[in-house]
Amino acid sequence: MPLYVISGGPGAGKTTLLAALRRAGFAGVAEVSRRLIREQVALGTSRVPWQDLSGFAELALARMVAQHRRAARRGGVTFFDRGIPDILAYLEVAGLPVPPAYRAAAHAHPYQNPVLLAPPWPEIYVNDAERWQTFSEAETLYHALRDTYQGLGYEVRELPLAAVAARVDFVRAAVQLP
Repeated sequence: MPLYVISGGPGAGKTTLLAALRRAGFAGVAEVSRRLIREQVALGTSRVPWQDLSGFAELALARMVAQHRRAARRGGVTFFDRGIPDILAYLEVAGLPVPPAYRAAAHAHPYQNPVLLAPPWPEIYVNDAERWQTFSEAETLYHALRDTYQGLGYEVRELPLAAVAARVDFVRAAVQLP
């Protein structure tokens, strides 16, 4: 059950890469946060990252654990648009405490090495309804994500700033897939 994470700051091309990997025949798990933000906004709650990051993180963790379990049961190679450790990095950047249960969940639901990290890419970065961070904040998150994954013992490989097809080739080589 090889489960791989594609992580990185907002707006670095993770979702586009995941879509290309899906077109290449691999299973992919969409980012929880964007859908969760849309749901919480539609419900009129404050459990969105810019109002209640702790509450939002709690919702995101539950969904990400469920995603991990489903993918592990399904088997085969699966790529995730963000992993459970991303939540730890977001909380730490915000200066919020990381509950022990979150670290326990990160250890209990591991991913394969390497973790693929999309670096900040100003030429493709745009804000939208779910991506509210500035580019500078995206850079800060990128560094926190790198530190978090490495601190959990993962090997991190940075994706090239390249066309999607080149990124797909990089991922295939990095995780040794045909």
